[in-house]
Amino acid sequence: MADFTVDVIEAYPQFDLELFMSTCQETRIGGDIMNRLSDAWDTWTPCAQARKITAGEQSYLLVWLGEPVEEAVDTAWETTPSEAFMFNALAQVMCMGMVHNLLPEVEEAGCAAAPAITPALEAALTQAGVAPLRPGEPGLERRYAVLTFLPFKGACEACHLRPQCPKGSGQAQGCSGDKVSSVTLPGFDRIEPLKKQ
Repeated sequence: MADFTVDVIEAYPQFDLELFMSTCQETRIGGDIMNRLSDAWDTWTPCAQARKITAGEQSYLLVWLGEPVEEAVDTAWETTPSEAFMFNALAQVMCMGMVHNLLPEVEEAGCAAAPAITPALEAALTQAGVAPLRPGEPGLERRYAVLTFLPFKGACEACHLRPQCPKGSGQAQGCSGDKVSSVTLPGFDRIEPLKKQ
């Protein structure tokens, strides 16, 4: 008997314009490209998958977009790289929209902690169709995928990738030498403490 379970979760990604604009690093998007992005969102929504994985005593949330989304983005890179960057951002936002919908604490914390890949979790991921790229290591075979703890267990403090993450280890440096986050979600900009006069 397997020491894991994989259960389907209904997940409906919600479009977050602010997160999308931040992810694609744009301040303005024309109507034509917005229409194409809207069409892509509608086409990709059926490719959005979510699973609750229980392996041992721990549960996890796995969300991902299927291979047709990866192929669509790859095709866009071959024809219009500037638009492909936006399609890539759209796929990322779609994944995070599912995570935020199912685990609102992730949006509040600004990060989805990555778990260590145990043998039972690896077997469950493989059964779900989103196997790790390398056995026992983080990184999934689907380009647009998020694996995190369910229920929410914390952000950087619970993340297996913390030692290698510039944000989690506090090693990222800005132009002025100040520490900065490697990825900052809207609303989570670093606020510097007031300097004493």
